[in-house]
Amino acid sequence: MTYIVYGDPGSGSSTVELALTAIGARYEIRDVPLDDDAQRGADYAAVNPARKLPALVTPQGETLTESLCILLTLDERHREAGLMPAPASPERARALRWLCFVATELYPLVEINDYPERFAPEGTDPVAVRERVRAMWRKRWPILEGAIEGDPWLLPSAMTLADIYIAAVSRWVQKDEWRPATLPRIERIARAIGEHPVLAGTWSRHFA
Repeated sequence: MTYIVYGDPGSGSSTVELALTAIGARYEIRDVPLDDDAQRGADYAAVNPARKLPALVTPQGETLTESLCILLTLDERHREAGLMPAPASPERARALRWLCFVATELYPLVEINDYPERFAPEGTDPVAVRERVRAMWRKRWPILEGAIEGDPWLLPSAMTLADIYIAAVSRWVQKDEWRPATLPRIERIARAIGEHPVLAGTWSRHFA
C-alpha cells in the first residue's frame, strides 16, 4: 500500500510527507519543482487543476488536494498512529481550531509573499504588496503563539498534526530574527519536530 506525494522540498508537501512518515506509511515522491514553475504546467494541472502543491494519490487511486484536507483524511484512515486526539474530545477541538487558523489565516499569505507580482494592481509596486503581507504575518502568528498550551507541543498531551502544520508553515515568509525573538513557543515546536527520532530525516530534507 503506497501513497504518491506530488511536491517539492520546502513546499506544502512537507506537511504531508511528515504525516506519512509519522504514520509509517509507504510513499513515493513525484517532484514538481517550484523554481521551474512546474506546478503551473499542463502535466501537473491534470493532477491538481488549482496548480498548487501538494497533491496526494491514495493507494485506492483517489487524488486529494489541499494540505489540511489531506492531513485530516490521513488521520481518519490511520487512527492507530494517534496523530490527532479522539473524535469529539475537547483536545481534538482545540487541535482542529488551530489547524484551521493556520490553513485560513496564515497559509494563504505565503503565495502572496512569494509571488507579489500576481497580486499587485497594475502600475503598483509588488514590493509594497509583499511588505503588507509580512506585516499581516507578524500580526497573526502571535495569536497562535499565545494559544500554545504544551511544552514542546501545542497541546499538553502529545504531538498532533497541528504541530506538524505549525512547524512547517512557520518556516516560510518571515525568515529573519523576528521569528525566534517573537515566537519562542512556535520555535520550540519546530525544533522538536526537527529533532524527533522518526521525523528528523524528513524535516531535514525540507528545512535543513
